[in-house]
Amino acid sequence: MNVWAKRLGSVMIAGALLTGGSVWTGALGAGEVYAAEAAQQNLIKVLGKGEISVKPDIVYLSIGVESYAETAKSAQKHNATKMAQINTLLKKTWKIDDKDIKTEQFYVQPNYSYSDKEGRKVQNYTAAHSLEVTLRDLSKVGELLDAVAEAGANNIGNARFSIENRDAFETQVIEKAMANADLKAQAIAKASKRQLGAVVSVVQDEAANRELYSYGNMDMAKAESASIADASTAVKPGEIKLITQLYVQYEMK
Repeated sequence: MNVWAKRLGSVMIAGALLTGGSVWTGALGAGEVYAAEAAQQNLIKVLGKGEISVKPDIVYLSIGVESYAETAKSAQKHNATKMAQINTLLKKTWKIDDKDIKTEQFYVQPNYSYSDKEGRKVQNYTAAHSLEVTLRDLSKVGELLDAVAEAGANNIGNARFSIENRDAFETQVIEKAMANADLKAQAIAKASKRQLGAVVSVVQDEAANRELYSYGNMDMAKAESASIADASTAVKPGEIKLITQLYVQYEMK
């Protein structure tokens, strides 16, 4: 059989499988068609899932200021003053690099009041500016949040803990997923009274290859002997979960 005949036969097999029609066997013998179908029937296809938990080594903090005033200009000016104080604190006192401070959100917008007599009317304006601040010393999270609050931050979001280098754990999570796939495939082969053969193909599900962040809980913590005025913010980082999935095909003997 020449190369063109083989290609033609392969195309016709694919077409027959899709449409449910018959296969013309002039270029490809009936025996070869049945052999191809039998090969498809002797595959085990499973989904292997892998998950590991690791301790975070980095945190992303949302720190911002909201200001209200009768005019948009006044609200923005007041906000800019507070944000300048916070930026100075972060860069000079905490020595945080510019690359670890980025604007997360900024807007100035009107706030309306409603009444039957006047309808919708501008009541005042809100100016908001928030930063995403990256911190690598996780023992300092609570202290930093207290410091920026004292400097004027009044909009502090969740602390998002993560790992800076996921690649260092990639092998572990893939090995977990492959072990899970092996376990499933062996169970299927045993239940079918067959033997498990070699791996035919492996495809990683990129959509499922992800990281589940830990959002730290921010609480007011204090020693038993301390007064409420001395209370400070305590943040618990928890653990990060790394997840992946593998689509694996095995031969079945």
